[in-house]
Amino acid sequence: MVEPGVPVVEPVETRVDGVLLDVDDTLVDTKGAFATALTAVAVEHLPHVPVEDYPRLLAHWRSDPGGHYRRYTRGETDHATQRRLRADLLHRTFGGRPVTEHSFADWDALFWGTFERSWRPFDDSRPVLDALRAAGVAVGVVTNAATELQERKLRAAGLADLPVLVGVDTLGYGKPHPDVFVEGARLLGTDAARTAYVGDEPDVDARAAHEAGLVGVWLDRPGARRDGEHDVDVAAMRDAGIVVVPGLADLPGALGL
Repeated sequence: MVEPGVPVVEPVETRVDGVLLDVDDTLVDTKGAFATALTAVAVEHLPHVPVEDYPRLLAHWRSDPGGHYRRYTRGETDHATQRRLRADLLHRTFGGRPVTEHSFADWDALFWGTFERSWRPFDDSRPVLDALRAAGVAVGVVTNAATELQERKLRAAGLADLPVLVGVDTLGYGKPHPDVFVEGARLLGTDAARTAYVGDEPDVDARAAHEAGLVGVWLDRPGARRDGEHDVDVAAMRDAGIVVVPGLADLPGALGL
């Protein structure tokens, strides 16, 4: 009998040969790192924002309301430009001074420097990688950030043995384009239909991977959803063929391993 309130994780019928994983908020606690970095920004640049509103700063940054990061993943702008525009929108939204091309360097030194020093793995990241490999499953990363950046992030998180197969710079664009997932499976050396893709975003990760012919897995960590994701129906996702797990520890069982 399943205890009330315990998420039910239904295993897929077919054993997979490969698992591709996202990095940010899947293997590495990027939300936590952003929270630390934005706190530093608020203290220095937005001192009028009360501490109790810091979660709103984080929600704004992660939800990317201006669509600047999405444009970056489509190959329409560069990484530094999207970050400067997001910083400026954050300031304007919360009553701060505009972030100009001239002032951005100092802003970014504080923000990005703090962000990089705050990279940490989730407690379940290393155990699941070891479990998947012990089961004979090939593992690798497909990410919407630059390959070199994610390799540094994984090294900092103690996960340097996990290869970054596809970054946003590999094809010149990123998820949710189906080519990104298919290329990841090709480089992993597994058939797409027998390859799972695990990510924290229901549409950009899980649904897009499913539509590309992979086994789409939504990592729905408690309290981790972005603005716009709070009303996503887990039952509907499962009915659509998406595997939903509340933590990486649940992944092997959900994949029938």
